Amino acid sequence: MIARKNADLNIVHMNVFLFMCKAILMKILWFTWKDLKNPLAGGAEVVNEELCKRLANDGHEVIIVVAGFKDAKKEEIINGYKVIRVGNRWNVYWCAYQYYKQYLRGWADLVIDEMNTMPFFCKYYVKEKNIMFVHQLCRIIWFYQLPWIIAWIGYLAEIIYLRLLNDRKVITVSESTKKDLMRFGFKAENINIISEGIILEPVKDIESIVKYPKPTILAFGAIRPMKRTLHIIKAFELAKKELPKLELVVAGDANCAYGKKVLKYIHKSIYAESIKYFGKVDLLKKIELMQKAHLLCVTSVKEGWGLVVTEANSQGTPAVVYNVDGLRDSVAVSEVDLDCPDKNLKCLAKKIEWVLIAERKYRDIQKKSVQSSNSINFENCFEQFSNIIWKAL
Repeated sequence: MIARKNADLNIVHMNVFLFMCKAILMKILWFTWKDLKNPLAGGAEVVNEELCKRLANDGHEVIIVVAGFKDAKKEEIINGYKVIRVGNRWNVYWCAYQYYKQYLRGWADLVIDEMNTMPFFCKYYVKEKNIMFVHQLCRIIWFYQLPWIIAWIGYLAEIIYLRLLNDRKVITVSESTKKDLMRFGFKAENINIISEGIILEPVKDIESIVKYPKPTILAFGAIRPMKRTLHIIKAFELAKKELPKLELVVAGDANCAYGKKVLKYIHKSIYAESIKYFGKVDLLKKIELMQKAHLLCVTSVKEGWGLVVTEANSQGTPAVVYNVDGLRDSVAVSEVDLDCPDKNLKCLAKKIEWVLIAERKYRDIQKKSVQSSNSINFENCFEQFSNIIWKAL
């Protein structure tokens, strides 16, 4: 009884401490290789933007140092925080170190070293307190995105630098990435998981959503090798044999060799007339597609968190995915069995049929999907993030 009272008292003391801390304004320096305006920006950059914006709104000074890109401003203020762009996607790590040494040494109260493929190795030159932010590890992605020899160099280098950095405290976004980090010696107690967040407002009433007249699968996101869009198309072709009215909508940037390969495959498919390609779409079209489709399909090699799954869920569309890092986390919150073994096209096709074949079952899955998305928001994400960085200080 005494031990329990002491534990409760400790929790109260910690909450009071965090409340008092949040009244103190901080200077935060954040190293990451992309900002949201970068043409290569993705889900991780949306999270960064929302966190930085909220930190700035609370009165904290935030500087993020990122890679430059064509026609980008060297410096600008975005939503209250400062963006400094140095070098390019390949040399940003060295240029960031040089810029820090010349202009920012000693400025910050806390430095965040975000590892998005490569870390900035702040541990070795930053004198301020620092913490790592890791959405996901590359691992097998190297072999999908790069030539074989370079992929092996990246794969082996990742093993080395993770071992060098495994004494760091880390913020991450999923249990899968936490387990990944622990394989390289990171201690469980040093890894903090925060919620992901989405900028889409979850639908209030699924009965008001107007779906396509025919059952429709959506493949959404950049068409890159690690996304394995061809797997979705081939699973669709298998499922269409059992569901003749089935259609497929593909939306995403196809401006790469793999993208062109996918578009060529679509053109030659025996079901080409049942496949629509929209290219890269804006936010309003994204919401429209996610509401009108009956099912999202995601076949990435791995993710930090399957953000597109949560986004589709919020718009009343369940997702069938491969059981890989990140995707298993995002579908698990709906408590519905919607994942398949990796690379198993037959299972993927059968799961598509299973979800779409019975209207009552589909409605139940749809409701659970929307409900699961309600807790994945940036209010929770920021609250958890704030508590972690204050404890780090």
